[in-house]
Amino acid sequence: MSKNDTPAFAFPADLTALQTRLHQARAELEAYSRTLPWSVEPMPGWAPKTNGNTGEITEPGREPSPGYTPEQLAEDTRLRTLVRDLSDQVSTHPHWATLERGPGLVDARIALKSHPDVLAGQSAAAV
Repeated sequence: MSKNDTPAFAFPADLTALQTRLHQARAELEAYSRTLPWSVEPMPGWAPKTNGNTGEITEPGREPSPGYTPEQLAEDTRLRTLVRDLSDQVSTHPHWATLERGPGLVDARIALKSHPDVLAGQSAAAV
């Protein structure tokens, strides 16, 4: 086996489904986070800092943040909780106890993230 080959792993269908849902939930959280104000609580902004000699901006400023609305906070909390719960379910799945501890177990955990069933599930959800 060459360095770039990855061993084939067989995973239970429920584990690949959990990993797929975890990828989807992380993507949902990331996309939602990009729509939110930069601060959960209302915070004042600040002007950019400039070089006194050249006028070049050395540190960007920020507009004030209105903070999250109660609805935004609830959705952010829901998505973060979902990601955490799915992460727990994937990492404590009974399948992992069937594998010998060591590098092979690490390789299997890594392989799950890019398993064809997981990637197919992500592609189907994106459509």
